[in-house]
Amino acid sequence: MVFEVLDIGLFKQRALQWANTFEVACYLDSNNFKNKHSKFDTLIAVGACEEVTAPAGQAFDALQQFRQKHTGWITGFFGYDLKNEVEDLSSTNPDHLQFPDLYFFAPLHLLIIRGTQVEVITDEPEAIVAIIEQQVIGQPQFNINIQLQARFNHNEYLTTFENIKQHIARGDIYVTNFCQEFFADDADISPLQLFLLLNQASPNPFACFFKHYRQYILCASPERFLAKRGNQLLSQPIKGTARRGQTAQEDETIKQRLRQNIKEQQENVMVVDLVRNDLTKSAKRGTVQTEELFGIYSFKQVHQMISTITCELDDSITAIEAIKNTFPMGSMTGAPKLKAMQLMEQYERSRRGVYSGAVGYLSPDDDFDFNVVIRSLFYNAANRYLSFQVGSAITYNAVAGQEYDECLLKAQAILQVLGAQIT
Repeated sequence: MVFEVLDIGLFKQRALQWANTFEVACYLDSNNFKNKHSKFDTLIAVGACEEVTAPAGQAFDALQQFRQKHTGWITGFFGYDLKNEVEDLSSTNPDHLQFPDLYFFAPLHLLIIRGTQVEVITDEPEAIVAIIEQQVIGQPQFNINIQLQARFNHNEYLTTFENIKQHIARGDIYVTNFCQEFFADDADISPLQLFLLLNQASPNPFACFFKHYRQYILCASPERFLAKRGNQLLSQPIKGTARRGQTAQEDETIKQRLRQNIKEQQENVMVVDLVRNDLTKSAKRGTVQTEELFGIYSFKQVHQMISTITCELDDSITAIEAIKNTFPMGSMTGAPKLKAMQLMEQYERSRRGVYSGAVGYLSPDDDFDFNVVIRSLFYNAANRYLSFQVGSAITYNAVAGQEYDECLLKAQAILQVLGAQIT
């Protein structure tokens, strides 16, 4: 069933509110960013017809079997700690959120929005649409006063940063992504209302609200991890961040400085090389290419340097294998990839969990699209634990104070909606 909607923004709000009444739901929103690689503007998958949850060590095989059984639309997420399945690694840092390493579900109801048209894929589409249109929407209003705590204080961050740089000076690694967690215990929030506020404050092209029973992912990501379109794989890593200007002239000046910043270019090209290497594991020989290098893209809070790498998928490689061959994404690990992940496990103080992982879908034609889970809040309603992480790249020329400030810049929208500050 396909029908036209006059006020698509209101319909999306109603549909999301309806979706939140189910135990499992996935809402993916491009926020009107036009991208030639996108299949839709918004996807809403609701209710689990069947689901798969698997720990590291069995996850990709379990998903492959689940995909063979469910060849239509499925949505879900990969946690960062699946690195322990891809490589000989382990994770022993504290994890208060307790998300599974992998979770996917085949939805009972699916809505796909393209422009003002809504496609409803379910047994009784008219009944579902009627329920959605009966939803009463109020303005997202609630007073939230979160007392954030940090796993690192400012001085501890600076000291750890310099210790990591010593590994770079010795040649152990040449770039890494060091992440830190901010959290609140006993946080009483409405995840849906908080997502609406976050998506309003920072409307990015890979936004996501994911409800997994009593666990929530509230994501305002600007970054694509990996997509498959026909026989083409596409990755668009981000490395390079700058604030928005107060005026159009200042904004343009900041963009030009970012475009010409040698340090940011070095970080970006290192990750591009890493992604190119990862893609060769799934590519037809000679097809890996960098379509765009150092592209500058603007979002509400920041400008980002984004590159685009593509390849033709080898006929013998399945969609799930292609994802495994590139996971975790290079923009959140470092290079050499294995050593960088080992060191960050040593220096970070929290398990990343879904942060640095990916949320997305596989479609009936076996295409897929997954984001990088950054700029995101995570909430476990069972223990009322609220958390977010931010990271930045460390290279030989990186300056600790500047990278800490970049972390705060990336967290700007989250801090705004939480009404919190980091000092």
